[in-house]
Amino acid sequence: MIRLDFIPGTMCDARMWSGLTPLLADVADCRFVPLQEAHDRDGMRRIIDAHSAPAAHLVAFSLGGYLALEHALAHPERVRSLVLIAASAKGLEADEIARRQRTMKVLASHAYGGMAPSQLREFVHPDNMGRPEVVDVIKRMALELGKELLLAQFAASTARTDLLDRLPELRCPVLLVGSEDDRKVDPADLRAMHARCPNSTLLTLRDCGHMIPLEAPRALATALREFHRLN
Repeated sequence: MIRLDFIPGTMCDARMWSGLTPLLADVADCRFVPLQEAHDRDGMRRIIDAHSAPAAHLVAFSLGGYLALEHALAHPERVRSLVLIAASAKGLEADEIARRQRTMKVLASHAYGGMAPSQLREFVHPDNMGRPEVVDVIKRMALELGKELLLAQFAASTARTDLLDRLPELRCPVLLVGSEDDRKVDPADLRAMHARCPNSTLLTLRDCGHMIPLEAPRALATALREFHRLN
C-alpha cells in the first residue's frame, strides 16, 4: 500500500481531504501534514520536513502546493512524486499582494467571524454553494482555525519567489490538477507549469472552483489512482 502525504492550503487542515481520502482507503495509507501548526515560513518548511516520508509521495493543495514544490526543489531525493492541486509556481502579482495587505490591515483591527458568503463565492463554484460537505467544511475550518492563523499564513506566504523557471529541475513524476473555473489560480498558470515541467501530466476539471479536493473528490481520487497506478 502506497503512503500519500497530504499538505493543505491556507486556513485548511485534514478536513480539506475529508471527501477524498475515504475514496483511497483501500489502496493508500493517507497521512496529513499539519501545516496549520506553523505560524511562519520556516515553521511551515519544518513541518513538511518532519511529517512527510523520507521518500515521499506528496499531494498538496494551493499554498501547500507551492510549499511542496519548494520542498521538492530543495530536497529532490526526498520526493518520489508530486501532485499539485490548484497551486501555482508563480509569485504573487502586485495587485494580489496589495489586496492581501489591505485584508491583513482590516483583520488586525476587527473581529473575525470566519468566511463570509461573498468570500466563499470566490473559492467555490456556484453549483457547489448548496453542498454542505463543501461549504460547511470550509466555514468550520475558517472559524475554528481563526484570525491569528489567517494573519500569520498571509504574512508568511505573501512574498514568494517565482519558481516557474526552476520546474525543469524536477525529475519526479508530477500531476498538475486545476479547474477552468478557479478564481484564485489562473488555469493558464498550470498550463505554463506543464510546458516547463518534465514528466508532468495536466488534468483540468470543470464545474468546480478553487476548493477542488472538497468540490470534486471523485474526479481527484480517480486521477490519483491512475497517476500512482493504484487500480
